[in-house]
Amino acid sequence: MKFSKKSEYALRALLELTRQYDQRPVRRAELAQAQRIPLGFLENIMLPLKHQGIVASRRGVDGGFRLRRPPSTITLGSVIRALDGPLAPIGCVSQTAYQMCDDCPYATQSTCPIQQVMLKVRNAIASVLDRYTLEDFANSAPFPTRRARSSAQPRRARTRS
Repeated sequence: MKFSKKSEYALRALLELTRQYDQRPVRRAELAQAQRIPLGFLENIMLPLKHQGIVASRRGVDGGFRLRRPPSTITLGSVIRALDGPLAPIGCVSQTAYQMCDDCPYATQSTCPIQQVMLKVRNAIASVLDRYTLEDFANSAPFPTRRARSSAQPRRARTRS
C-alpha cells in the first residue's frame, strides 16, 4: 500500500512542529522551507489537519502553525486517515468507512478469501501506524541538517550598497 504525497508532506511538516512544540508558532514559509514542501501544497495539507484537531493556526505577526495537542497523543494513523481516508485496502474491511461489496460474488457467502487477507493487511498497517505517536516518530527520525555547499559552488560574497 502506498500513501499519498500529501501524507508524506504532512508527516514532514508535523515532525517540524513536533520539534518546535511549546515554542512560538511556526510560520508557513518557515515550515515549507525547513521541510522542502511547496508552499501551496502546505496550505492544502494543513487545512484537513486543522479540521481534525491536529494543528492550530493563527494569523498575524506572531502567527503560524502549532500542534493543538501534545505530540505524544497524536498517532501517525490519525494523520494518515485525516488526509488519505481509511487505512483499509478495500471497503469491506474498513473499521472507519465500511462499505459492503455490491459486485463481489463472495458478499453473500459466509467467508470471503479476499476479505480475510485484506483484513490482515489492514490490521498490520493500523497496528503500526496507531502505535506510533508524533513524539515516537520524531525521536526515531533524525532531523535534516542544512546541506553544506560543495566546493564547486562557493558562497557569494556580500556587497554593501
